[in-house]
Amino acid sequence: MSKLIISGGIPLHGELRASGAKNAVLPILAATLLADGIVTIRNVPHLQDVTTTMELLGRMGVALVIDERMNIEVDPRTIQTFQAPYELVRTMRASILVLGPLLARFGQAEVSLPGGCAIGSRPVNLHIKGLEAMGADIKVENGYIRARADRLKGARIVLDMVTVTGTENLLMAATLARGVTIIENAAREPEVVDLAECLIAMGAQISGAGTDTLVIDGVERLDSATYQVLPDRIETGTYLLAGAITGGRVKVKDTRPDTLEAVLVKLEEAGAWVNTGPNWIEVDMAGRRPKAVRIRTAPYPAFPTDMQAQFVALNAVAEGTGMITETVFENRFMHVQELQRMGAQITLEGNTAISIGVSQLTGAPIMATDFAGLGQLGAGGASGQGRHGGGSDLPH
Repeated sequence: MSKLIISGGIPLHGELRASGAKNAVLPILAATLLADGIVTIRNVPHLQDVTTTMELLGRMGVALVIDERMNIEVDPRTIQTFQAPYELVRTMRASILVLGPLLARFGQAEVSLPGGCAIGSRPVNLHIKGLEAMGADIKVENGYIRARADRLKGARIVLDMVTVTGTENLLMAATLARGVTIIENAAREPEVVDLAECLIAMGAQISGAGTDTLVIDGVERLDSATYQVLPDRIETGTYLLAGAITGGRVKVKDTRPDTLEAVLVKLEEAGAWVNTGPNWIEVDMAGRRPKAVRIRTAPYPAFPTDMQAQFVALNAVAEGTGMITETVFENRFMHVQELQRMGAQITLEGNTAISIGVSQLTGAPIMATDFAGLGQLGAGGASGQGRHGGGSDLPH
């Protein structure tokens, strides 16, 4: 089992650049299936989930070429099969994102149900209902979603709840549908906007990206394009939190401050000096101990659930009492028990973590129990060993 060994107690100082956003590149890779030509994706992060997605596309017969700078050329015209098998989908839930593109472009798809998730329930029924509204014939049997459609048609789809992957799947499917599709209560995350902008670069007709209503006027075909993935806001935020937790100064370059406004507000509340430029963010604690903050997670543009664990770690070593309420996933506090092993004073009351800050955590063997947990591993000046048990897509 892989592990990280951290010798803590040292303020972090330095500069680094943000990687491309994992949560944007995965749907963009799926979107290449819609193109009638080669799509080149730039600023791709070097992560296991990217490798898994490439393997999935490769198994379908899609031709992929990757260079030393992690730019990927995807040619979907060589596709031979329209199945996403269980052995790949079970390792990465984002594999469900090939459902919409396969159905829209090729008229058929057979995609394994993703199965359970460590952080909570993420059902795909909204994906299925939306595609059925667009005229798809869908059966769920033997653990697979089997979908057929001569050609999808435009529809008005009102999502029962905000879903990022659901919005993305339906958005991609609608680009080749006959007529106009309206998706209401759509996710507004920057990664959804990035997918829309990539699709527009391929020739799609989309308006409303970044709002809760998407309007897609279906076209006959999508073409070749070259697209650069936006910077990863969660990686950026995680590095900034590492600086704040340790009383240091961290500057992240090649990033997007406008995608992290809710996080930066809370960093300032914690006592950090925050400065931003067109494509950089700097956080400086000047050796001070952070102040405890109160946070409630919610869909974008509110505070992101993917930064919740990192702020739980900050509150663990902050002055005062902090309170963080998780509203997006029902089982996303597994990192609390690991922080308690390091001396954190955290009490869970339902979906709220209440922290009484201690001046310093102590080293202990701990486990990153879900893919969001590693962001806080060894934080707060701790010294010790950590066992990373899953989720190789650091730092998400």
